[in-house]
Amino acid sequence: MYYSPWLVWIIPIVGAILTPLIARLGEKVRDYFAVLCSLLAALMATLNFSYVLSGKVYVPGVGYVHPPVDWRVKWFVVPGFYLDVGVLIDPLSTFMGLIVAWISFLIMVYSLGYMHGEEGLTRYWFFMNFFIGNMLLLVMSDNILQMLFGWEGVGLCSYQLIGFYYSDERKRWIGDIPPSHAGMKAFITTKIGDICLMIASFIIFSISGTFNFLDLQVNHEWIIELAKLGLIVPVTILLFGGPIGKSAQFPLHEWLPEAMAGPTSVSALIHAATMVKAGVYLVARLFPTIYYGFEVAVEHVHGLAIEGLILQARQNFFLTVAWIGAFTAFLAATQATVSRELKKVLAYSTISQIGYMMLGLGAGGLAMDPSTGFVAGIFHLASHAIFKALLFMAAGAVIHACESTNMFDMGGIRRDMPITFATMLVGALSLSGIPPLSGFWSKEVVFTACMISGQYFLLALAAVTAAITFFYSLRMIAITFLGSKSEHLEELEHEGHHVHEVSKVMWVPYTILAAATIVLGFVGPLFEHFMHEFLEPSMHILHHEVKFSIMVYGAVESHSGIPMQLITTTITACMLVIGGLPAYYLYISRKVDPAEFVEKHGLKGLYNFLYNRWYINPTYYRLFVYSLINGSLILFRNFEKAVIDAFNYILANSIVKLSGVVYRYFEKPVLDGLNYTIAYAFASFSQAFRRIQTGVSSFNIMGMVLGIILLIILIIFRIF
Repeated sequence: MYYSPWLVWIIPIVGAILTPLIARLGEKVRDYFAVLCSLLAALMATLNFSYVLSGKVYVPGVGYVHPPVDWRVKWFVVPGFYLDVGVLIDPLSTFMGLIVAWISFLIMVYSLGYMHGEEGLTRYWFFMNFFIGNMLLLVMSDNILQMLFGWEGVGLCSYQLIGFYYSDERKRWIGDIPPSHAGMKAFITTKIGDICLMIASFIIFSISGTFNFLDLQVNHEWIIELAKLGLIVPVTILLFGGPIGKSAQFPLHEWLPEAMAGPTSVSALIHAATMVKAGVYLVARLFPTIYYGFEVAVEHVHGLAIEGLILQARQNFFLTVAWIGAFTAFLAATQATVSRELKKVLAYSTISQIGYMMLGLGAGGLAMDPSTGFVAGIFHLASHAIFKALLFMAAGAVIHACESTNMFDMGGIRRDMPITFATMLVGALSLSGIPPLSGFWSKEVVFTACMISGQYFLLALAAVTAAITFFYSLRMIAITFLGSKSEHLEELEHEGHHVHEVSKVMWVPYTILAAATIVLGFVGPLFEHFMHEFLEPSMHILHHEVKFSIMVYGAVESHSGIPMQLITTTITACMLVIGGLPAYYLYISRKVDPAEFVEKHGLKGLYNFLYNRWYINPTYYRLFVYSLINGSLILFRNFEKAVIDAFNYILANSIVKLSGVVYRYFEKPVLDGLNYTIAYAFASFSQAFRRIQTGVSSFNIMGMVLGIILLIILIIFRIF
């Protein structure tokens, strides 16, 4: 089907629009129709991927074209100006579309069981399909402006889906945050980054005259012009503002833990392969423009000052991406170590793992050969999308069975939910980077990218984060599944509710993802090699010959002559031991009580620091939320009430008094007097006139005759 690059995002959007109409045919028809739309999108994404894989894309009216293919259609045309809409069919967009579409489809199937019996399902299916369609629009767009429609579309849908339980029942709260507040928090926080992205995008358009990604790669004049204006550094940093917000990176990361207030299926959709990956995808999409485009611009610049500005902008961009990624990965991982809610642990994990992706892309941009970092970011994106969707769906099954989001309300359910336990263990081990699962290979490539670029401090920070990740992953599995059952579960069993495995429609999707994680792990080195070759066209500048080596896993040596694979694997092994042993003693063997350990070793302050999220979230609330609320109250009391209301009262009283004066000295004596005079005159006239009416018929006939005679005289003498 030649139109699959368009249909892949049009089908779910149209399906969303039709959902309220289909709902009239019945609930089951509505549910299966929604899932069918996501399946069709996944099939279209598979077709797109196969076209690029075969090296031939058919464009009607043009014929077969080698990717990348920019299929444009005129959208807005006025004399001297036009805008296109289009789809970009290249390895990066089709690979990302494949991940988004298929994982979204599995989540939609999972929703049939998880959301069964919930109220407002028409609204749920509408926004789920609308979300999928907008995410695929974002991925397939060939220009920034069109991408922004999808970008803002997923933001709108996330607001609605996070706040799905808008009635704010207490059991739906995530900590102290109700769902409606959580949805608004996500919407407002991400908008900060979105505004930065829009500012940068429209500045670039005002200079280059285009939003198109490939045109921006080919045309280097806008880069030189930005440098001459002194805007090249702030614009490139502002471009990264959008990814920081959408992908929940420091300092705009605080919305994502509260996003767990939505249904778990929503959490899986937003935090697996879709919205939070949008920022990573945009950085990857802009990667060749900033890396190679800036390099080409330098070759055409005659002036050391401008050349220095361009190179500085490129360096600053990738340094910012790498440092924010590494710090965010460490920051969120530490917060996950003390979280008590199952979905919040996974939310912190998502923030942390996206930090790894940003680190890989940033490190790639700081290296002479950027391919390893570029592949590292995309490889880890794919790997994480699979095992994180698995973890969220399995967590939803546990929450569904245990009727609580608190891990300490669980425990001892390994034998009651064997499939969920096994699949969630696979996901947790892949998240931790345990070989030979997929997370091990993708994380190793990130470490390798750091070494190639010489970012050893960032490598150390990433390695420490890996140790922390293994610690909180084992802690999560142990508290949830191992040990004895909690008082909460014993009480449920006493009431006749026994924990058991969820329905097949729920566990089959995440079992498929667990199998994919294992298979991808066993072919990890081969898959990485494939990714290098497959993504190579997305790294090139059109009409500009750029050559770089394709790294086969383990083939590159460090300065010491030791293979990098051996170094990174050694680092990983050490970190797994450092993170795994404390988790084993504290939570699996339970030889040491965690609470006693914290009290005994004076770690209560550190525990509170981490539990309160480094006090970043409270600080934001004090600076930006409570300060605005308190400021508005102060303004209300001291300005609106004391000044504006007082002025209104004074003005009102003055007008009332003035109206009294006007009434007393003008309306009553003048207007009323005139009215009375006119009325008296008319009354007098009517009294005089009525005297000629005698009521005698002969007088009336005489009057009529005289009138007729008078009229004849007037006509004869032409007076009238």
